[in-house]
Amino acid sequence: MPHLLAPSILAADFANLQRDVELVNASAAHWFHLDVMDGVFVPNISFGMPVIQAIAKHAKKPLDVHLMIVDPDRYIQTFADLGADVLTVHAEACPHLHRTLGAIRDAGMKAGVALNPHTPVETLRDVAGDLDLVCLMSVNPGFGGQSFIDRTFAKTTALRTLLEEEGAKEALIEIDGGVGMGNARALVDAGANVLVAGSSVFRSEDPMAAALNLVNA
Repeated sequence: MPHLLAPSILAADFANLQRDVELVNASAAHWFHLDVMDGVFVPNISFGMPVIQAIAKHAKKPLDVHLMIVDPDRYIQTFADLGADVLTVHAEACPHLHRTLGAIRDAGMKAGVALNPHTPVETLRDVAGDLDLVCLMSVNPGFGGQSFIDRTFAKTTALRTLLEEEGAKEALIEIDGGVGMGNARALVDAGANVLVAGSSVFRSEDPMAAALNLVNA
């Protein structure tokens, strides 16, 4: 199937947020990717509920919310109420991951799990059937604009194999961090379905053209 593009709002111009949301609406991109950071799980703080509420008011495409926070279970219903379509939690932050995924689905959202670069895909074997999406971090989470970790190509292929072995081939593989025209096609060839792009869209000379190029990569 064709891959999806999810521009990361973390790279948008927050002084012109409505403008950049409408840019994504008008672009070839498919989703909005929203990174929620708490300054505890990752060494940065991004934005929270009021900003997501403002984005949701103008967004015409699904909201892909990525929680880089400790104890995400506390906020599952909150993000459902805010309009999240996909809610991704970090495996490293969830001691009871199976239960968390069930709660996300029960709240009416697609359930995603993110893996940090050092976390093996084998971690997900026993919950593969409960997943709608796996987000592979191709940088260490916490800051935008980092360099892509090349090991991600092999990790993507390994994850695709694991999902197929576990009868979960419908689950999407999302790549987050350092994605651009230099690696987009290779990631899709390795098995990725969703590309998160921040700087390579919003900080390009022509964001609309950048989004279209990444969709067509």
